Amino acid sequence: MAQADISIKPTELQGGHGHPDKWKWYDYFTFNVDHKVIGIQYLVTSFLFYLVGGFMAVLMRTELATPNSDFLSPELYNAFLTNHGTIMIFLWIVPAAIGGFGNFLIPLMIGARDMAFPKLNAIAFWLNPPAGAVLAASFFLGGGAQSGWTSYPPLSEITANLPQTLWCVALIMVGTSSILGSVNFLVTIWKMRVPSMAWDQMPLFCWAMVATSVLALFATPVLAAAMVLLLFDINFGTSFFKPDAGGNVVVYQHLFWFYSHPAVYLMILPIFGIMSEVIPVHARKPIFGYKAIAYSSLTICLVGLFVWVHHMFTSGTAPWMRIFFTISTLIVAVPTGIKIFSWVATLWGGKIRYTTAMLFAVGLLSMFVFGGLSGVTLGAAPFDIHVHDTYYVVGHFHYVLYGGSVFGIYSGIYHWFPKITGRMLNEPLGKVHFVLTFIGTILTFTPMHNLGMQGMPRRVAMYDPQFAHLNQLVTVGAYILAVSVIPFYFNVIWSWMKGKEAGPNPWNAMTMEWTTDSPPIIENWEVLPVLTHGPYAYGMERSDEVGPAGEPLPASRS
Repeated sequence: MAQADISIKPTELQGGHGHPDKWKWYDYFTFNVDHKVIGIQYLVTSFLFYLVGGFMAVLMRTELATPNSDFLSPELYNAFLTNHGTIMIFLWIVPAAIGGFGNFLIPLMIGARDMAFPKLNAIAFWLNPPAGAVLAASFFLGGGAQSGWTSYPPLSEITANLPQTLWCVALIMVGTSSILGSVNFLVTIWKMRVPSMAWDQMPLFCWAMVATSVLALFATPVLAAAMVLLLFDINFGTSFFKPDAGGNVVVYQHLFWFYSHPAVYLMILPIFGIMSEVIPVHARKPIFGYKAIAYSSLTICLVGLFVWVHHMFTSGTAPWMRIFFTISTLIVAVPTGIKIFSWVATLWGGKIRYTTAMLFAVGLLSMFVFGGLSGVTLGAAPFDIHVHDTYYVVGHFHYVLYGGSVFGIYSGIYHWFPKITGRMLNEPLGKVHFVLTFIGTILTFTPMHNLGMQGMPRRVAMYDPQFAHLNQLVTVGAYILAVSVIPFYFNVIWSWMKGKEAGPNPWNAMTMEWTTDSPPIIENWEVLPVLTHGPYAYGMERSDEVGPAGEPLPASRS
């Protein structure tokens, strides 16, 4: 089939839609069904929750600067500990990476005018702010939930009942939001791509969102079920998890971790997608191993559903289960390693532009490799039992989630800010932001591995004085991280109002979202675009017809 045959018939802007020509500022505070507005709503809201969760972390690190409990009461420390983890995972990283970038980019990347179910999309977003309000209310109605972000029973059933109930309600709300959003992403990508875009011509961010959505649909209902059963135990006298009434606390752990370990992949898979978009654009080189990266996302999705028990090696897990879940956990490292290799190979020999987006992407590579290697050690049952519930675990997952997910979100913001707002971010301020974040991350989370190896338990406000010096170093790092957000937030606000105008494609990128105005018009294009080249066809003449990784397209694509 020749080039002319695969081109779609241009579709004119839909008439009679009743939309204004351009959204006003107050439209972003309403029940708007435009996917771009909803994406921005997700991003702005999640960055506000990032400040709240980060503020709690700074207060906790101030408490831990000294061995004694002399800054926060133990009850307040436990409440901050619980809600810091909850907010950072469920109201910051997940909604920013999936809801924010996914909603804004997916229709633009596949040549669609909107998501498949716009009203459902708006409902999914508007479940998040009330969930945050419910968590905030729990502080005024009993001092906040205090049983940790895992909320293991029986602890969660014997601490303050009303705040714990509100915590469960908040998680059910964000879980429902995640399920609705996942259905929407899958249907949109499946049914609304421009007719000329085959599966193996989609941008890799879309592949990552497919894997993320499938994983969320399998795992999230299990967490919702655990929350409902816990609510019944706390409020209605049931005994699903009460050991003194015939319940089983380990069942809760199975239900919780069946979701909460894959939740790591829910957070990191969209970030992998962002990496696969940012690196080739700023290295000016076709992505290396397009199909390997795409299929490795699906592999991570599949294997990620069979690793949850490695969180329970000390919960009376049978030896044969330890062997099985050690192996399955280690296998996850293979598709992840394929992605790392592909990104490094893409950088190799590229004409790299050291933009802030690229710096955060390369920073993520180093952070995630370190966090991934410490994750491999924790996947092995003998070592995991040795360091279980120590600061080694805290250092590992913060390297993965902060050094991975947060660096990826920053990289994506610097890359797509011109498309979202029509203006460029200030690069010198961005580099200050990167340097502070990089130094702060290393200072904060690296010493935690040493603390864990020496036996310091996590989730405690008081500790043995022998750990004081390393804890003070961690606290200094946390303060640097806190300061690092100042140039970023200033940069975003100032540049959005006064920044240099970006034009439609300031990076000379080749994915479809860059073929429309910045910011995109309502319904995205006056006339839908025609697919004439792959998303990573750098080094080719624009008139050539090439595949996603830069290779010539086959003569026939059906």
